[in-house]
Amino acid sequence: MSGSDGCVVRVAVDPGVALEVEVSGAKGRPHLVLSNSLGASRAMWDELVQRLRPVARIVRYDNRGHGRSDAPIAPLTLDRLGRDVLTLMDHLQIERAVFCGLSLGGLVGMWLGANAPKRLDGLILANTAANFPPPDLWKGRAAAVRSSGMAPLVEPTLERWFTKRYREAAPTRVAEIGKTLLATSIEGYASCCEVLAQSDMLPDLSRINCPVRVVAGQHDPSTPPSRGSEIASRIAGADMTTLDAAHLSSIEAADDFAAQVQEFLNKTRK
Repeated sequence: MSGSDGCVVRVAVDPGVALEVEVSGAKGRPHLVLSNSLGASRAMWDELVQRLRPVARIVRYDNRGHGRSDAPIAPLTLDRLGRDVLTLMDHLQIERAVFCGLSLGGLVGMWLGANAPKRLDGLILANTAANFPPPDLWKGRAAAVRSSGMAPLVEPTLERWFTKRYREAAPTRVAEIGKTLLATSIEGYASCCEVLAQSDMLPDLSRINCPVRVVAGQHDPSTPPSRGSEIASRIAGADMTTLDAAHLSSIEAADDFAAQVQEFLNKTRK
C-alpha cells in the first residue's frame, strides 16, 4: 500500500512482463496518468503528486525496464510503450484521462494523442521532442550501456537534468535521482534508447486534436524550448509554457510545474 488513499499494483502487459503502477490521490477526481523519462522512475513525480493529491486521482507507473517494472524481453517500439498505457488504463478501468509525460514519457503521450484519442481528455508534453536525432547517438549509447553498465552515465546525465544552481541547492534529491538512474535495468535503458533512435512523431502531430499543453525548461540542453515550440506549432490549439529549469522540470520547478498541471486539469474539465 502507498497510503490510505492509494495502492501499488503490478499489471501484466506481455507474457513475462509486468509494470508496477501506483494509484493515489482523491477518489472521484479526474484521472492524471504520469509517465517517466528515460533513466528515471515514477519517483520523479513525487513533488507533483504531493501537490496535486487533493485535486486529482493520480496514476504513475514505471516504464518497462525502469523502476520496479520488468525489463523488456523483446525489442521495444514506441507503439509497444503506448499500448502499455492503454493496458494499464483498461486494467484500472479508466476510460479517459489527462496524460502527462516527460521526455520519453512525452513521446509516449504524442503516440497516444495520435493513436488513441478517445482515451484522452488532454495531453501535457513536458521537456520532450517529436524525434531525437541523430539515431546513431542513441544506438551508440545503448551499445555503451550494454558493455559498460549505467555508472558512466550518472554524472553527465545529472548535469543535463538539473541546473548547477539546483544541484547545489538540493544535493539530496539529486543524489536520489542519481541512484535511480544507476539502478535502472541495463536492457531497459538500452531498449528505450533504441526507441528514441527509431521514433519520429513529427508527421503525426497534426492528428492530435485533444487539448495539449507543452512544458519546456529554459535551461534544458536535451530538449530545449525550440523543440517544444516545434510540437506546439503543429498541434491545433496547443499552448506552451517555459519554466526556469533544466530537463527534469517537474522536480526543479516543482511549484510552477504543478500549477501548470492543475490549471490544465481545470481547463479540460470545463
